[in-house]
Amino acid sequence: MANDKIAIVTGGNRGMGFETCRQLGRSGFKIILCCRDPQAGEHAAAKLRDEGSSVEAFRLDLTRAEEIAALVMYARRNLRRVDVLVNNAGIYLELGGTTVKDRISAFDARLEVVRAILETNLIGPFALSQGIIALMRDQGHGRVVSVTSAMGQLSDMGGGAPGFRLAAVGINGMTKIFAEELRGTDVLVNSVDPGWVRTRSPNATRSIEEGVATTVWLATLPEGGPSGQFFRDKQPLPW
Repeated sequence: MANDKIAIVTGGNRGMGFETCRQLGRSGFKIILCCRDPQAGEHAAAKLRDEGSSVEAFRLDLTRAEEIAALVMYARRNLRRVDVLVNNAGIYLELGGTTVKDRISAFDARLEVVRAILETNLIGPFALSQGIIALMRDQGHGRVVSVTSAMGQLSDMGGGAPGFRLAAVGINGMTKIFAEELRGTDVLVNSVDPGWVRTRSPNATRSIEEGVATTVWLATLPEGGPSGQFFRDKQPLPW
């Protein structure tokens, strides 16, 4: 059966990205599974193909402008459409602090680490979103879901992990900006806080399946669905 719907998922080789690919693949999407490591990406794609999904691995390092441009060009020239973009890839480099709940304090943060986080977690996703959302706007349809964190809520901002927090605030701002510029169209742009998911920490409170449930829901919203909002458990959160 041909797959008419196409979903791009960044960081799709493991954890929540992989499970998002799996669930969207089971729903009939052709998946473009993006990963920095080509071997890891192909291994993950092959596993999903064995389960019956249509999946293609694509090398993507969000710190490399040329790789972002290559994906956007591939989408325009080869795929011709993209129905879903899930900005899932991200890094967390600020564990190990001794001052703010075991996270690096803003006073101790190294600027090179903050820059690295912003480059991967904010600047790269923004550049990719620019290109893919422009294609969605041209085709008249699309769903964009950016995985962020409650650590980026200005309404409940805490201390520690300044790079990660600033990137999350930026992703939420990006969501609002694109949603406002697309108001009145069928391109819906939202952010999601998956909660504390058992991807690397065994003490986390949520399974990976629970963590991706809202992402998949937002990726498959019907026409007229919400846009420019921040969700957890399919419920809106304050910014």
